[in-house]
Amino acid sequence: MSKTFYYDNIEGKNISYNKLLNDLSNTNSYSTYCRSNSYYSIFKHIILSLITGKEIILLDNDFSQEEIHKLIGYNKNIFDIKSIDPIGQINFNDIIDKIKLNGATCKLTLFTSGTTGMPKKISHNFDSLSRFVKKEESRKNDIWGFAYNPTHMAGLQVFFQALLNQNTIVRLFGVERVTSLNLINEFKITNISATPTFYRLLLPADHICNSVRNLTSGGEKFDFRTLKKVKQMFPKCRVRNVYASTEAGTIFASEGEEFTIKSDISHLIKIIEDELYIHESLIGESESLVTVDGWYPTGDMISVVSENPYLFRFISRKNESINSGGYKINPSEVEDIIRSFDGVIDVYVFAKKNSILGNIICCQVVSSNKFLTEKRLRLLLKDKLQEFKIPRLITFVKSIKTSRTGKLLRKN
Repeated sequence: MSKTFYYDNIEGKNISYNKLLNDLSNTNSYSTYCRSNSYYSIFKHIILSLITGKEIILLDNDFSQEEIHKLIGYNKNIFDIKSIDPIGQINFNDIIDKIKLNGATCKLTLFTSGTTGMPKKISHNFDSLSRFVKKEESRKNDIWGFAYNPTHMAGLQVFFQALLNQNTIVRLFGVERVTSLNLINEFKITNISATPTFYRLLLPADHICNSVRNLTSGGEKFDFRTLKKVKQMFPKCRVRNVYASTEAGTIFASEGEEFTIKSDISHLIKIIEDELYIHESLIGESESLVTVDGWYPTGDMISVVSENPYLFRFISRKNESINSGGYKINPSEVEDIIRSFDGVIDVYVFAKKNSILGNIICCQVVSSNKFLTEKRLRLLLKDKLQEFKIPRLITFVKSIKTSRTGKLLRKN
Protein backbone atom coordinates (compact mmCIF):
# COMPACT_ATOMS: atom_id res chain seq x y z
CA MET A 1 0.00 0.00 0.00
CA SER A 2 1.41 3.39 -1.01
CA LYS A 3 2.40 5.86 1.67
CA THR A 4 0.02 8.77 2.19
CA PHE A 5 1.22 12.02 0.63
CA TYR A 6 -1.58 14.36 1.77
CA TYR A 7 -4.66 14.09 3.93
CA ASP A 8 -7.29 16.83 4.06
CA ASN A 9 -10.36 16.45 6.24
CA ILE A 10 -11.93 19.64 4.78
CA GLU A 11 -11.66 18.57 1.15
CA GLY A 12 -12.17 14.89 1.93
CA LYS A 13 -8.89 13.96 0.23
CA ASN A 14 -6.53 11.11 1.08
CA ILE A 15 -3.83 11.19 -1.60
CA SER A 16 -1.08 8.57 -1.77
CA TYR A 17 2.36 9.16 -3.25
CA ASN A 18 1.41 6.74 -6.05
CA LYS A 19 -1.64 8.90 -6.85
CA LEU A 20 0.55 12.03 -6.83
CA LEU A 21 3.05 10.47 -9.24
CA ASN A 22 0.25 9.27 -11.51
CA ASP A 23 -1.39 12.70 -11.56
CA LEU A 24 1.92 14.39 -12.40
CA SER A 25 2.62 11.85 -15.16
CA ASN A 26 -0.71 12.56 -16.88
CA THR A 27 -0.85 16.34 -16.49
CA ASN A 28 -1.22 17.97 -19.91
CA SER A 29 -1.88 21.62 -19.03
CA TYR A 30 -0.22 24.37 -17.05
CA SER A 31 -0.88 27.94 -15.93
CA THR A 32 1.73 30.36 -14.62
CA TYR A 33 -0.86 31.64 -12.16
CA CYS A 34 -1.91 29.15 -9.50
CA ARG A 35 -5.12 30.05 -7.69
CA SER A 36 -7.11 27.23 -6.15
CA ASN A 37 -9.30 26.21 -3.21
CA SER A 38 -7.53 22.86 -3.19
CA TYR A 39 -4.26 22.55 -1.29
CA TYR A 40 -3.52 19.37 -3.21
CA SER A 41 -3.90 21.20 -6.53
CA ILE A 42 -1.48 23.91 -5.28
CA PHE A 43 1.05 21.29 -4.13
CA LYS A 44 0.80 19.47 -7.46
CA HIS A 45 1.34 22.64 -9.50
CA ILE A 46 4.34 23.68 -7.39
CA ILE A 47 5.96 20.28 -8.04
CA LEU A 48 5.12 20.55 -11.74
CA SER A 49 6.75 23.99 -11.84
CA LEU A 50 9.92 22.67 -10.20
CA ILE A 51 10.33 19.60 -12.39
CA THR A 52 9.62 21.42 -15.66
CA GLY A 53 11.47 24.65 -14.81
CA LYS A 54 8.39 26.80 -15.49
CA GLU A 55 7.63 29.92 -13.47
CA ILE A 56 4.72 29.78 -11.06
CA ILE A 57 2.91 32.68 -9.37
CA LEU A 58 1.00 31.68 -6.24
CA LEU A 59 -2.20 33.63 -5.57
CA ASP A 60 -4.35 33.40 -2.48
CA ASN A 61 -7.78 32.07 -3.37
CA ASP A 62 -9.49 34.88 -1.47
CA PHE A 63 -7.71 37.68 -3.35
CA SER A 64 -10.38 40.03 -4.69
CA GLN A 65 -10.39 40.92 -8.39
CA GLU A 66 -9.26 44.42 -7.42
CA GLU A 67 -6.31 43.02 -5.44
CA ILE A 68 -5.31 40.77 -8.36
CA HIS A 69 -5.41 43.73 -10.75
CA LYS A 70 -3.18 45.76 -8.44
CA LEU A 71 -0.79 42.88 -7.81
CA ILE A 72 -0.28 41.46 -11.29
CA GLY A 73 -1.72 44.04 -13.70
CA TYR A 74 -5.05 44.65 -15.38
CA ASN A 75 -4.07 42.96 -18.64
CA LYS A 76 -3.08 39.60 -17.15
CA ASN A 77 -5.43 36.66 -17.59
CA ILE A 78 -4.84 34.34 -14.66
CA PHE A 79 -7.06 31.70 -16.24
CA ASP A 80 -4.86 31.36 -19.32
CA ILE A 81 -4.24 27.59 -19.42
CA LYS A 82 -1.45 26.33 -21.69
CA SER A 83 -1.20 22.83 -23.12
CA ILE A 84 1.99 20.92 -22.40
CA ASP A 85 3.23 17.48 -23.36
CA PRO A 86 2.63 15.00 -20.52
CA ILE A 87 5.89 14.30 -18.72
CA GLY A 88 5.20 10.55 -18.74
CA GLN A 89 5.85 8.04 -16.01
CA ILE A 90 7.93 9.49 -13.22
CA ASN A 91 9.17 8.12 -9.92
CA PHE A 92 10.02 9.99 -6.74
CA ASN A 93 13.78 9.97 -7.39
CA ASP A 94 13.13 11.60 -10.77
CA ILE A 95 11.28 14.41 -8.99
CA ILE A 96 14.18 15.01 -6.61
CA ASP A 97 16.72 14.99 -9.46
CA LYS A 98 14.68 17.46 -11.54
CA ILE A 99 14.12 19.77 -8.56
CA LYS A 100 17.87 19.84 -7.90
CA LEU A 101 18.53 20.51 -11.59
CA ASN A 102 16.11 23.47 -11.79
CA GLY A 103 16.48 24.69 -8.20
CA ALA A 104 18.67 27.69 -8.92
CA THR A 105 16.78 28.93 -11.98
CA CYS A 106 13.09 28.06 -11.48
CA LYS A 107 11.17 31.14 -10.36
CA LEU A 108 8.47 30.86 -7.70
CA THR A 109 6.59 34.09 -7.04
CA LEU A 110 4.49 34.72 -3.96
CA PHE A 111 3.06 37.64 -2.03
CA THR A 112 3.55 38.96 1.48
CA SER A 113 0.65 38.42 3.87
CA GLY A 114 -0.60 42.00 3.69
CA THR A 115 -1.23 41.92 7.45
CA THR A 116 -0.64 45.66 7.71
CA GLY A 117 -1.11 46.78 4.09
CA MET A 118 -1.19 45.77 0.41
CA PRO A 119 0.67 42.47 -0.26
CA LYS A 120 4.05 42.79 -2.02
CA LYS A 121 5.21 40.55 -4.85
CA ILE A 122 8.44 38.60 -4.19
CA SER A 123 10.16 36.06 -6.47
CA HIS A 124 12.49 33.32 -5.23
CA ASN A 125 14.23 30.30 -6.64
CA PHE A 126 13.95 26.90 -4.98
CA ASP A 127 17.40 27.17 -3.43
CA SER A 128 16.54 30.35 -1.49
CA LEU A 129 13.14 28.98 -0.43
CA SER A 130 14.65 25.76 0.91
CA ARG A 131 17.67 27.28 2.69
CA PHE A 132 16.87 25.49 5.97
CA VAL A 133 15.27 22.35 4.51
CA LYS A 134 17.05 19.12 5.49
CA LYS A 135 16.79 15.84 3.61
CA GLU A 136 18.00 13.08 5.92
CA GLU A 137 17.39 9.37 6.44
CA SER A 138 16.41 10.05 10.07
CA ARG A 139 13.50 12.21 8.87
CA LYS A 140 11.87 9.72 6.51
CA ASN A 141 9.19 8.72 9.04
CA ASP A 142 8.21 12.27 10.02
CA ILE A 143 4.53 13.17 9.71
CA TRP A 144 3.78 16.86 9.28
CA GLY A 145 0.79 18.78 10.60
CA PHE A 146 0.34 21.43 7.92
CA ALA A 147 -0.78 24.59 9.73
CA TYR A 148 0.04 27.28 7.15
CA ASN A 149 -1.38 28.65 3.94
CA PRO A 150 0.48 26.83 1.10
CA THR A 151 0.80 29.96 -1.04
CA HIS A 152 3.02 31.72 1.51
CA MET A 153 6.64 31.40 2.57
CA ALA A 154 6.17 29.38 5.77
CA GLY A 155 3.77 26.97 4.06
CA LEU A 156 6.19 26.44 1.18
CA GLN A 157 9.08 25.70 3.52
CA VAL A 158 7.08 23.08 5.43
CA PHE A 159 5.88 21.57 2.15
CA PHE A 160 9.42 21.28 0.76
CA GLN A 161 10.68 19.77 4.02
CA ALA A 162 7.95 17.13 3.89
CA LEU A 163 8.16 16.48 0.14
CA LEU A 164 11.93 16.01 -0.07
CA ASN A 165 11.81 13.48 2.78
CA GLN A 166 8.70 11.82 1.32
CA ASN A 167 6.71 12.54 4.48
CA THR A 168 2.96 12.47 5.02
CA ILE A 169 1.25 15.89 5.22
CA VAL A 170 -1.97 16.33 7.24
CA ARG A 171 -3.86 19.58 6.88
CA LEU A 172 -4.48 21.44 10.15
CA PHE A 173 -4.86 24.98 8.76
CA GLY A 174 -8.46 26.17 8.92
CA VAL A 175 -9.56 23.02 10.77
CA GLU A 176 -11.67 23.18 13.93
CA ARG A 177 -9.75 22.82 17.21
CA VAL A 178 -11.12 19.43 18.30
CA THR A 179 -10.72 18.02 14.77
CA SER A 180 -7.09 19.21 14.69
CA LEU A 181 -6.32 17.49 17.98
CA ASN A 182 -8.04 14.29 16.83
CA LEU A 183 -6.03 14.33 13.58
CA ILE A 184 -2.77 14.80 15.48
CA ASN A 185 -3.49 11.67 17.50
CA GLU A 186 -5.00 9.66 14.63
CA PHE A 187 -2.06 10.20 12.27
CA LYS A 188 0.51 10.32 15.07
CA ILE A 189 1.81 13.63 13.76
CA THR A 190 5.45 14.21 14.73
CA ASN A 191 6.10 17.77 13.50
CA ILE A 192 4.04 20.95 13.53
CA SER A 193 5.18 24.37 12.34
CA ALA A 194 2.75 27.23 12.98
CA THR A 195 2.21 30.77 14.21
CA PRO A 196 1.70 31.47 17.93
CA THR A 197 -1.87 32.41 16.98
CA PHE A 198 -2.47 28.87 15.66
CA TYR A 199 -1.11 27.32 18.86
CA ARG A 200 -3.39 29.52 20.95
CA LEU A 201 -6.34 28.15 18.96
CA LEU A 202 -5.47 24.67 20.30
CA LEU A 203 -5.96 25.79 23.92
CA PRO A 204 -7.08 25.01 26.58
CA ALA A 205 -4.57 22.21 27.16
CA ASP A 206 -7.09 19.44 27.81
CA HIS A 207 -5.70 16.88 25.30
CA ILE A 208 -2.43 14.94 25.39
CA CYS A 209 -0.63 14.22 22.09
CA ASN A 210 2.47 12.13 22.76
CA SER A 211 3.47 11.64 19.11
CA VAL A 212 4.57 15.26 18.51
CA ARG A 213 8.35 15.59 18.80
CA ASN A 214 9.00 18.99 17.21
CA LEU A 215 7.07 22.25 17.37
CA THR A 216 8.22 25.30 15.44
CA SER A 217 6.86 28.77 16.13
CA GLY A 218 7.21 31.54 13.55
CA GLY A 219 5.53 34.37 11.67
CA GLU A 220 4.85 36.45 14.79
CA LYS A 221 6.64 37.50 17.96
CA PHE A 222 7.49 34.40 19.97
CA ASP A 223 4.80 33.77 22.58
CA PHE A 224 6.62 31.93 25.36
CA ARG A 225 3.56 31.77 27.64
CA THR A 226 1.42 30.14 24.97
CA LEU A 227 4.13 27.63 24.03
CA LYS A 228 4.56 26.74 27.70
CA LYS A 229 0.85 25.90 27.89
CA VAL A 230 0.93 24.04 24.58
CA LYS A 231 3.81 21.88 25.82
CA GLN A 232 1.39 20.45 28.38
CA MET A 233 -0.48 18.98 25.39
CA PHE A 234 2.71 17.85 23.66
CA PRO A 235 4.90 16.73 26.59
CA LYS A 236 7.54 15.04 24.41
CA CYS A 237 8.13 17.90 22.00
CA ARG A 238 11.08 20.21 21.42
CA VAL A 239 10.16 23.85 20.66
CA ARG A 240 12.05 26.00 18.18
CA ASN A 241 11.52 29.67 17.42
CA VAL A 242 12.12 30.68 13.79
CA TYR A 243 12.48 34.11 12.25
CA ALA A 244 11.56 34.11 8.57
CA SER A 245 10.03 36.52 6.10
CA THR A 246 8.58 36.35 2.60
CA GLU A 247 11.34 38.69 1.51
CA ALA A 248 14.25 36.55 2.74
CA GLY A 249 13.02 33.14 3.86
CA THR A 250 14.39 31.69 7.12
CA ILE A 251 17.24 33.68 8.71
CA PHE A 252 17.38 32.78 12.43
CA ALA A 253 16.33 29.88 14.64
CA SER A 254 16.57 29.38 18.39
CA GLU A 255 15.05 27.34 21.21
CA GLY A 256 13.74 30.37 23.06
CA GLU A 257 13.12 34.09 22.73
CA GLU A 258 16.77 35.03 22.25
CA PHE A 259 18.50 34.88 18.86
CA THR A 260 22.12 35.14 17.89
CA ILE A 261 23.64 35.91 14.49
CA LYS A 262 25.56 33.00 12.99
CA SER A 263 29.08 33.79 11.85
CA ASP A 264 28.44 32.72 8.24
CA ILE A 265 25.76 35.42 7.76
CA SER A 266 26.91 38.02 10.29
CA HIS A 267 28.24 40.24 7.49
CA LEU A 268 24.75 40.22 5.93
CA ILE A 269 22.92 41.40 9.05
CA LYS A 270 23.04 44.76 10.83
CA ILE A 271 21.03 46.71 13.38
CA ILE A 272 20.28 50.42 12.89
CA GLU A 273 18.39 52.29 15.63
CA ASP A 274 17.05 48.96 16.98
CA GLU A 275 15.70 47.90 13.56
CA LEU A 276 16.88 44.74 11.82
CA TYR A 277 18.41 45.25 8.34
CA ILE A 278 19.35 42.40 6.00
CA HIS A 279 21.58 42.57 2.96
CA GLU A 280 19.90 42.56 -0.44
CA SER A 281 21.74 39.36 -1.39
CA LEU A 282 19.48 37.47 1.05
CA ILE A 283 16.17 38.74 -0.29
CA GLY A 284 14.13 37.66 -3.28
CA GLU A 285 13.55 39.61 -6.47
CA SER A 286 10.94 42.36 -6.13
CA GLU A 287 10.08 45.74 -7.59
CA SER A 288 8.22 46.67 -4.39
CA LEU A 289 11.09 46.45 -1.92
CA VAL A 290 13.15 49.54 -1.19
CA THR A 291 16.75 49.06 -0.07
CA VAL A 292 19.11 51.62 1.44
CA ASP A 293 22.65 51.33 0.07
CA GLY A 294 22.07 47.61 -0.51
CA TRP A 295 20.35 46.96 2.83
CA TYR A 296 16.67 46.12 3.35
CA PRO A 297 14.95 47.56 6.46
CA THR A 298 12.72 44.74 7.71
CA GLY A 299 10.55 46.85 10.02
CA ASP A 300 11.28 44.41 12.86
CA MET A 301 12.39 46.08 16.08
CA ILE A 302 14.80 44.27 18.40
CA SER A 303 16.15 44.56 21.91
CA VAL A 304 19.79 43.62 22.56
CA VAL A 305 20.09 41.24 25.53
CA SER A 306 23.89 41.01 25.61
CA GLU A 307 26.87 42.11 23.52
CA ASN A 308 29.19 39.17 24.20
CA PRO A 309 27.83 36.80 23.13
CA TYR A 310 25.54 38.91 20.95
CA LEU A 311 21.93 38.02 21.81
CA PHE A 312 18.74 39.85 20.91
CA ARG A 313 14.96 39.54 21.07
CA PHE A 314 12.32 40.66 18.61
CA ILE A 315 10.04 43.25 20.21
CA SER A 316 7.49 44.35 17.61
CA ARG A 317 6.89 45.54 14.09
CA LYS A 318 7.87 49.17 13.55
CA ASN A 319 4.52 50.03 11.98
CA GLU A 320 2.47 48.40 14.76
CA SER A 321 3.25 51.04 17.39
CA ILE A 322 0.13 52.97 18.50
CA ASN A 323 0.28 56.69 19.29
CA SER A 324 -2.27 57.57 21.97
CA GLY A 325 -2.22 61.04 23.47
CA GLY A 326 1.47 61.42 22.60
CA TYR A 327 2.48 58.07 24.12
CA LYS A 328 3.93 55.29 21.96
CA ILE A 329 2.41 51.92 22.86
CA ASN A 330 3.55 48.48 21.71
CA PRO A 331 0.39 46.33 21.35
CA SER A 332 2.43 43.12 21.73
CA GLU A 333 3.56 44.21 25.20
CA VAL A 334 -0.05 44.72 26.34
CA GLU A 335 -1.12 41.42 24.76
CA ASP A 336 1.67 39.52 26.52
CA ILE A 337 0.54 40.86 29.91
CA ILE A 338 -3.13 40.04 29.34
CA ARG A 339 -2.28 36.52 28.14
CA SER A 340 -0.52 35.89 31.44
CA PHE A 341 -3.82 36.02 33.33
CA ASP A 342 -5.60 32.80 34.24
CA GLY A 343 -8.03 31.59 31.60
CA VAL A 344 -7.01 34.00 28.82
CA ILE A 345 -6.66 32.05 25.58
CA ASP A 346 -6.01 34.92 23.18
CA VAL A 347 -6.08 38.70 22.99
CA TYR A 348 -5.85 41.33 20.27
CA VAL A 349 -4.87 44.92 21.09
CA PHE A 350 -5.57 47.61 18.50
CA ALA A 351 -6.18 51.34 18.03
CA LYS A 352 -9.44 53.15 17.46
CA LYS A 353 -9.52 56.73 16.17
CA ASN A 354 -10.31 59.37 18.77
CA SER A 355 -10.76 63.13 18.20
CA ILE A 356 -8.97 64.06 21.43
CA LEU A 357 -6.18 61.50 21.84
CA GLY A 358 -5.69 60.61 18.18
CA ASN A 359 -6.16 56.92 19.08
CA ILE A 360 -7.48 55.01 22.06
CA ILE A 361 -6.29 51.53 22.99
CA CYS A 362 -8.87 48.75 22.59
CA CYS A 363 -8.68 45.00 22.99
CA GLN A 364 -10.61 41.82 22.27
CA VAL A 365 -10.19 38.92 24.69
CA VAL A 366 -10.95 35.22 24.32
CA SER A 367 -11.26 33.67 27.77
CA SER A 368 -12.29 30.37 29.33
CA ASN A 369 -12.45 31.98 32.79
CA LYS A 370 -16.06 33.02 33.55
CA PHE A 371 -14.84 35.06 36.52
CA LEU A 372 -12.61 37.26 34.35
CA THR A 373 -14.80 40.30 33.79
CA GLU A 374 -13.86 43.68 32.34
CA LYS A 375 -13.72 45.15 35.86
CA ARG A 376 -11.50 42.31 37.11
CA LEU A 377 -9.20 42.61 34.08
CA ARG A 378 -8.73 46.35 34.65
CA LEU A 379 -7.80 45.75 38.29
CA LEU A 380 -5.22 43.17 37.25
CA LEU A 381 -3.75 45.48 34.61
CA LYS A 382 -3.28 48.35 37.08
CA ASP A 383 -0.52 46.36 38.78
CA LYS A 384 1.17 45.46 35.49
CA LEU A 385 0.91 48.42 33.11
CA GLN A 386 1.11 52.20 33.12
CA GLU A 387 -2.31 53.82 32.95
CA PHE A 388 -1.95 55.02 29.33
CA LYS A 389 -1.29 51.44 28.16
CA ILE A 390 -4.46 49.98 29.69
CA PRO A 391 -7.15 49.51 27.00
CA ARG A 392 -10.06 51.96 27.21
CA LEU A 393 -12.41 49.51 25.51
CA ILE A 394 -12.34 45.80 26.44
CA THR A 395 -14.56 43.30 24.62
CA PHE A 396 -14.85 39.58 25.33
CA VAL A 397 -15.28 37.58 22.11
CA LYS A 398 -15.48 33.93 21.04
CA SER A 399 -12.68 34.21 18.49
CA ILE A 400 -10.23 36.70 17.04
CA LYS A 401 -9.90 37.38 13.33
CA THR A 402 -6.73 36.12 11.65
CA SER A 403 -5.05 36.90 8.34
CA ARG A 404 -4.78 34.54 5.36
CA THR A 405 -1.50 33.32 6.83
CA GLY A 406 -2.96 32.51 10.26
CA LYS A 407 -1.55 35.55 12.09
CA LEU A 408 -3.32 38.28 14.04
CA LEU A 409 -4.89 40.63 11.50
CA ARG A 410 -3.43 43.97 12.54
CA LYS A 411 -5.87 46.19 10.70
CA ASN A 412 -8.36 48.50 12.38
